[in-house]
Amino acid sequence: MAGEAFSNMKLFAGNSHPELAQEVADHLGVELGKATVTKFSDGEISVSIWESVRGKDCFILQSTNDPVNDNLMELLIMTDALRRASAKSVTAVIPYYGYARQDRKAKARDPITSKLVANMIVASGIDRVITMDLHAQQEQGYFDIPVDHMIGQPILTNYFQLKGLEDLVIVSPDHGSVTRARNMAKPLNAPIAIVDKRRPEPNKSEIMNIIGDIAGKNCVILDDMIDTAGTICNAAKALKDLGAKSVYAAATHAVLSGPAIERIEASPIEEMVLLNTIPIPEEKKLPKMTILSTGHIFAETISRVYSCKPVSTMFE
Repeated sequence: MAGEAFSNMKLFAGNSHPELAQEVADHLGVELGKATVTKFSDGEISVSIWESVRGKDCFILQSTNDPVNDNLMELLIMTDALRRASAKSVTAVIPYYGYARQDRKAKARDPITSKLVANMIVASGIDRVITMDLHAQQEQGYFDIPVDHMIGQPILTNYFQLKGLEDLVIVSPDHGSVTRARNMAKPLNAPIAIVDKRRPEPNKSEIMNIIGDIAGKNCVILDDMIDTAGTICNAAKALKDLGAKSVYAAATHAVLSGPAIERIEASPIEEMVLLNTIPIPEEKKLPKMTILSTGHIFAETISRVYSCKPVSTMFE
């Protein structure tokens, strides 16, 4: 990609993931826009844009990971600043969309926070959203603007193709992830298995049963995110107890909150393959972790959106 081709484009970064933003800029051959995002002494967010954006197509790369609310407000306030500076358009590139798990009323008087956040994003003046592996694909419908939904699974699939594991089984950690597991299993020519679990309360899961033949097999548990790692570590233990030869784990979003690192370290998972939609601090990196880049995917998507070319063909 040549930087000259993007003469009317500006790519800005909030504080959530500057490394990924720089990687995307390098792929595109452009410089990151000049902006600073700081805080006033009382915690309010301050945004300064240090170059003209009048008539420009602006992209803001900002994941809404921990601290979720700060990163979300940074995105909204940066958008407001660009809008008031007469940007032609503003596209939010949100590799990890926080609050996505609060996508329905699971019990009486629950909020649907994913929809609320989508409303805030639209109200701020954002014209389009680019994101990856929403918790539920139908959440694209929460936005009253176009959403380009990237898929991280092909990156993970390619990694395991190159590993060349024999007797491979792709394991869905719950019934909701079966489609994701099937999509990975097809190019690998592998069967799938399903973990039957129940969740008595948030961030806690109990394994009930394993549906499928996993005895003597190399298993890959595939999920959209790993938060406290309870689900994936419980599943790995259940697979090993039922005779799995080895257990690998793969996920798009490395939330890794609470006791996640201790659980992963103590688990029978041989290797955990993650994408870099969320920055993983050094103190949370383990020898058994492999982190793959999404920079080329987001750069290509931005290029196609800017050039008004189809995005769906990237995954055909």
